[in-house]
Amino acid sequence: MKTVAPGATIGILGGGQLGRMMAMAAAQLGYCTHVYAPEPRGESVAAHVSAAYTQGAYDDETALAAFAAQVAVVTYEFENVAAAPLGAMASHAPLFPPARALEVAQDRVNEKSFVEQLGGTPAPWMQVDGPADLARAVATIGTPGILKTRRDGYDGKGQWRILSADEAQGLDLPAVPLIYEGFVQFFGEFSVILVRAQDGDVRFWDSAQNVHEDGILARSTLPAPADIAAQVPAARALAQKVAQALDYVGVLTLEFFATANGPVFNEMAPRVHNSGHWSIEGALASQFENHVRAILGLPLGSTGLVTAGAVMDNLIGDAADAWPQLLADPAAHLHLYGKAETRPGRKMGHVTRLVTRLVK
Repeated sequence: MKTVAPGATIGILGGGQLGRMMAMAAAQLGYCTHVYAPEPRGESVAAHVSAAYTQGAYDDETALAAFAAQVAVVTYEFENVAAAPLGAMASHAPLFPPARALEVAQDRVNEKSFVEQLGGTPAPWMQVDGPADLARAVATIGTPGILKTRRDGYDGKGQWRILSADEAQGLDLPAVPLIYEGFVQFFGEFSVILVRAQDGDVRFWDSAQNVHEDGILARSTLPAPADIAAQVPAARALAQKVAQALDYVGVLTLEFFATANGPVFNEMAPRVHNSGHWSIEGALASQFENHVRAILGLPLGSTGLVTAGAVMDNLIGDAADAWPQLLADPAAHLHLYGKAETRPGRKMGHVTRLVTRLVK
């Protein structure tokens, strides 16, 4: 394990709010950040708080190599970065989490197959490469179900609900690889967020109950209800197997449905995660700080709580327009991401409220 001393620069692939909060955590520990993303600098909210910025395509191996030559370590803030071109950086700076994590997480068929091999239980699924495959999947799994793109979808994008076989027959399929998943009967949703150090040390944050609206996370609440909390140990065991199998370094998130038969795996994200934003105020070391610590070879911080409970609400679309009232609330910790354009379904910020301050 190699420790990178303060003063060095961390390279971040991706220019969104997760990179922004990562850069802020790095600055607190005395590190600089250099963001690489395809949009102009002024459109990257991560660039607002970073020392350097490179505009480049994620498949431009020459630009990626030049970027990596300027930093001590490279990480990423979202999983839709093509894995293959990242090899161009290998001789210049290490990449954490490893590219293998991207290869698994960015393809839903690979992801579900991988988790099943480790003993996890996903929703029933079948690969769909055309109308005949979809008909077979609907006949085998049944309806209702969800047809999803295998790659690139997030926050409810790239998904179609299918309520009947007739509806499936009339669907105009996009010309991309797809997957069909059966609906899961669940009574709650939760996520397991862990951090794994280069020496294999693994630590977990408490799991929040998650509520989604229109496919987008709306609220995360701690502590989770007892019936959800009872399923966390089994979910953690699977998450740790995933991290070990990938030789993972950094923060890893697995999302689950809580069901009558135990936790059902939904999806994984090889990065810091929206459902862990509460940890900025609610944990001794946030997910962003511990991700930075892990990729730099530093000792991990405590994931223990400093609160008896927390509620994190996403500010989606014009909900962020209520910032004056939120700032007037002494219990509210407001985070605005600096995005210039408000759009329906766009995450503009979040607000966290702690119940009490209590070291656990």
